[in-house]
Amino acid sequence: MTTNHYDVVIVGGGLAGLSAAAYLSSKGKKVVLLERGALGGRAVTLKIKGFNFNFGAHAIYGRDTSVLKTFEKELGLNIDWQDFNPNKARYDLGDDLTAVPANVQGLFRTKLVKGFDKVLFTFEILKTMLKMETGHPHLSIQKWMEKQNVSEEVKEMMLTLASSNFFTREPEKIPSDVFFTYYRRIFTTNKPVAYIGGGWQALIEEFVRVIEANNGTIMTKTKVESFRVENDKVVAAVTPEAEFTGDEFISCIPPKEMTKVFKDTKLEHAIAQYATYEPTVVVVYDIGLKQRIDVPYTYIYDKQNNIFITDISYYDKTCVPEGGQLLQATAYLRQSEVGVKEVVEQRKQEIEQLYDKHFPGWREELVVPRVSTRAVVQEIKWTMNQEALPISLPDYRNLFFAGDWCEGQGQLSELSFSSAYEVSKLILSK
Repeated sequence: MTTNHYDVVIVGGGLAGLSAAAYLSSKGKKVVLLERGALGGRAVTLKIKGFNFNFGAHAIYGRDTSVLKTFEKELGLNIDWQDFNPNKARYDLGDDLTAVPANVQGLFRTKLVKGFDKVLFTFEILKTMLKMETGHPHLSIQKWMEKQNVSEEVKEMMLTLASSNFFTREPEKIPSDVFFTYYRRIFTTNKPVAYIGGGWQALIEEFVRVIEANNGTIMTKTKVESFRVENDKVVAAVTPEAEFTGDEFISCIPPKEMTKVFKDTKLEHAIAQYATYEPTVVVVYDIGLKQRIDVPYTYIYDKQNNIFITDISYYDKTCVPEGGQLLQATAYLRQSEVGVKEVVEQRKQEIEQLYDKHFPGWREELVVPRVSTRAVVQEIKWTMNQEALPISLPDYRNLFFAGDWCEGQGQLSELSFSSAYEVSKLILSK
């Protein structure tokens, strides 16, 4: 068995592993990135019949305050930002459409809250922005609203926002401190949502470019089977062919995988707790059309059924053949509905009905559909009985964790970027 020594050994080539490898190698660290499959993790782009389907919308929330924006600046990444237009976003209320309150203009136009309730809701946003309201880690957003005697309309508005941004049919379970931290950032950003031209693949290629330019090593189809530890340190990541020894280690693989590689170590039981947590799972139903169906909006959210459709190709024109259109529909699931065949079939039918309603004629223009009945949006769902994995644990001081299951800023991909950034800063400060 061969042995290779590095300053930093990173296990897992998803967004967290790639961004950490790019950042650390740019600061002069000798880095190796080990990935058991292909790069990207769940953030991959699949090309079918000329359409580029992303596993999950390549959306970045609060992009001007995003850690990806920091990576872009410090690493010289070439990112083709395509900013979402809030004026083209609508809530479907069943028999009516109304503006999505993604900004102040949308808030005053929306019909979801009316009269004095709109003033109350605006006041809640103002308090959030000024950090006058921070929630409580031991109160769900539902319990917090009950304690504050929030009116029914304002309560419904807050839960609708939470449902659409946290990708859940159970927004009432979100911890209130997580809720307010997230929305403080969203409401104070100038660019609430942006897409990446070229999809996830374009971003992956940029990280790879930076890693290779700084003499970093990337090894795909390289499965780490275990970590070798001595006393209070990790000393090597072990694959069937080689050992990769290092001064520092970053594990960017989900807790369920980590339980295997940390078997028979002091971390086995600590990690096992996080491996039992439930992920955020949705049904995704994308369609590639040969001709555009133009409508006045690029985002439509069915409030009753918790389904949204985004016209991805309106923002990212590289994902379709000339004249084509790519629409992405996402239906949220309750935890009890995950894996239930009848429920999944019902959700697919509801998505098709929403396509029929807002993009009439799509069936005649259909070139290729892509359906994922159990798509993981985030590895750990934010609820009162589930918490993020810290980016380090006291057992091994040269071992760190990064990914969307770790403590960090924001939700979804932003958690991967922010945890990777914080871990990298800790390693560089040693």
